Amino acid sequence: MQTTDRVRRVVVLGGGTAGWMTAAALSRSFGETVAITLLESDTIGTVGVGEATIPTIHWFNELVGIDEAEFLRATKATFKLGIEFVDWTAPGHRYFHPFGQFGATLPGVAFHHRWLKAQAEGLDIFLPALSLATQLAAQGRFAKPMGDARSILSTLGYAYHFDAGLYAAFLRQRSEAAGVTRIEGTLRHVERDGETGFVTALVTERGERFGGDLFIDCSGFRALLIAGEMGEGYDDWSHWLPCDRAVAVPCARVAATTPFTRSTARAAGWQWRIPLQHRTGNGYVYASRHLSDDEAAATLLTNLDGEPLAEPRFLRFTAGTRRRPWRGNVVAIGLSAGFLEPLESTSIHLIQSGITKLLTLFPDRNCDPALADRFNAVFARDMDGIRDFLILHYHATSGRSEPLWTHCRTMALPETLVVREEQYRRSGRLILDTDELFRDASWLAVLNGQGIVAQGYNPLADAIDSATNRAQVRQIADIVARAAPTLPMHDTALAAMIGPA
Repeated sequence: MQTTDRVRRVVVLGGGTAGWMTAAALSRSFGETVAITLLESDTIGTVGVGEATIPTIHWFNELVGIDEAEFLRATKATFKLGIEFVDWTAPGHRYFHPFGQFGATLPGVAFHHRWLKAQAEGLDIFLPALSLATQLAAQGRFAKPMGDARSILSTLGYAYHFDAGLYAAFLRQRSEAAGVTRIEGTLRHVERDGETGFVTALVTERGERFGGDLFIDCSGFRALLIAGEMGEGYDDWSHWLPCDRAVAVPCARVAATTPFTRSTARAAGWQWRIPLQHRTGNGYVYASRHLSDDEAAATLLTNLDGEPLAEPRFLRFTAGTRRRPWRGNVVAIGLSAGFLEPLESTSIHLIQSGITKLLTLFPDRNCDPALADRFNAVFARDMDGIRDFLILHYHATSGRSEPLWTHCRTMALPETLVVREEQYRRSGRLILDTDELFRDASWLAVLNGQGIVAQGYNPLADAIDSATNRAQVRQIADIVARAAPTLPMHDTALAAMIGPA
């Protein structure tokens, strides 16, 4: 087999979470067959505030061979069963987006259609009562899923909260041990091939030159290669997602760690609360059109659990994406490829999603344009689907009257979201493609939580005897209610997992 055209040298520009996740995955996957160099500067800060994840993180940690207990210790991680949304639909209202599933897998139609049928026929059981993850979160408890489908524990899913800086350092240590070469330095110049336009080398301020066959742009919002060199533009989505600032500050822990992220709607955006072992992460994502930086910081500092542990740190961003994050022999991973606010904790997922696609479509040195086209098309579907899911939160807010929320409630929506909302209202159907990130339970939780109510259900549900269906739905709610109090408190479960250092 012809292998002389294989990529032998990969250069990653930028460290942080994206750079070190990329380096760790490539070194684990290719071993010594590909030399990996990572160029980063200690003088350039990383964003590093994205501390909440979704269950896809398990795939990445398994890919790079991470032991869960070691990971929990190294990153000061806690468990996450989902996200609590406070004051979004209206002040005083709250709902929970759980990981895992609602109800249980039963023969025939999807479970939520059974629930909708039972509700239409008078059964007074609300959706949260059918989610073990929701009930555990409300009680501050945690348990890991079981594989046995006969157990209600099989309906659980979970992710983590962790310190993103510690995670990057953890991955750096593993990557360097696996042979990745880290270069401390600042990019001064990019060399290009005059005929193909491919990048051939990065040159630092000290004049060091690092040649490569494939270049991964993990330079964050600066997008030094994909935008600065390859000229790839940016689709601005701020007309749909108008928040363009964030202020972040950690605070001291003052209580038991809750096994969920909290998102609280504010006048000009929303505030996150992410509990870690050693501190609580907090931030206010807001629209600068409606709120000054000083006002945002004051609001955040007024709404902390404990004493601030640092000065407020500000970030600027524009929601949007690059339609071609792979051009020539440059692939953008992380913030250089696009940005969606962390409302549903997707930032780290989008890094690993880019890595997954790159591994699947990994090129030879000629970087077949068909592979890039496929990468770009799948990445675009990822971004578009997550974008619509985030817009849903902002749009369906009947009880908020501030200017930001009025704009979001009345703005024109992407047609894809309009169709999905209307279909659910009419028939209770969730029309999802097989490769979408957010599945039925996620859409169901947010649609219902934001006050979008289904008026119908799948006719297949009528094939089930009504009394039997109501009894089965009630039985599952009873099983959830009985199971939750028997499971350990979150901190107890965490301590058992971490074990002795």
